[in-house]
Amino acid sequence: MNSRKLYIHTENWSEEPFSISRSYEDNFDVVVVELEQNGVKGWGEGSPTEHYHESIQQTKKLIEDFREVLENGISRQDLQQAMPKGAARNAVDCALWDLEAKLAGKRIWELPDISKHLEKDGKSKAESVTTVYTLSLDSPEKMGEAAAKHASRPYLKIKLTGDGDLERLTAISENAPNSRLVVDANEGWTLEHYQRFVPELKSLGVEMIEQPFPTDKDSILKTLDRPLPVCADESCHDTLDLERLKGLYEFVNIKLDKTGGLTEALHLQSQAEKMGFRTMVGCMSSTSLGIAPAFLIAQRAEIVDLDAPLYLYEDRASPIKYKVSEVFPPAAELWG
Repeated sequence: MNSRKLYIHTENWSEEPFSISRSYEDNFDVVVVELEQNGVKGWGEGSPTEHYHESIQQTKKLIEDFREVLENGISRQDLQQAMPKGAARNAVDCALWDLEAKLAGKRIWELPDISKHLEKDGKSKAESVTTVYTLSLDSPEKMGEAAAKHASRPYLKIKLTGDGDLERLTAISENAPNSRLVVDANEGWTLEHYQRFVPELKSLGVEMIEQPFPTDKDSILKTLDRPLPVCADESCHDTLDLERLKGLYEFVNIKLDKTGGLTEALHLQSQAEKMGFRTMVGCMSSTSLGIAPAFLIAQRAEIVDLDAPLYLYEDRASPIKYKVSEVFPPAAELWG
């Protein structure tokens, strides 16, 4: 086994105020893992989510509990069985990928497991993608103003909550008439909301609905008309969830902080596609370090939601490059 040295630290980052149906934030915490081997360091970032019963302290402790096996050289594959999914494993798994690429002297997409994944979509390397830009939940007037400000973006994602959502969407559609729209209720709708809103959404330009119902109530989707595709976010964490989601959702949203890293995210995307799901890639609040590994999932995703760094007041050195809504591959100096 190869001996490594593990370093763990936490960081707090400030961002533009952002609201969804269940929360508001203007800053967030991440756990950063660094793994050093043969004088080379790989790193990764995890964003703990309170909704999934994660905290910065719990995440850091979980990684610390695995210090011995990590420093003794556990493989990425064995890590999947040893460590539970979530932000802690995400930080470790992505650090291992970065370390592997640097030790091999290659870019991440040149490694065999990644190159095979890209080849299925006819690519030999990571290419730029177009991300949605998310409009924070607010009053119809404020969201209409935000839509006007970002009307040049090709794809907008709209945070919704229930009452007042049709008014919000009307204002957005009027102020950004050329933008494609997807909506995300973050589990905030009731059956009555769905039945009232959905017939109107298509005329407002909406193309997809993300997680309308709470996870423990989403089985109702099996009985409902779905004139627009519906995407599982909170209801889909890893590959084991897919069987239950058949017949309920058309899309699954893959987030590395849910899957527990890039390794499981690659597997989830492949299995989802085999089972007939369309895929989306998303992110928690994160820096460019958290976005870089997800960029590889974006290569085969139909919808890309990797806009988190656009809300930061400051980002990493050598950050992900954005040109309006076009996202470019991460620099080697950042990750991979």
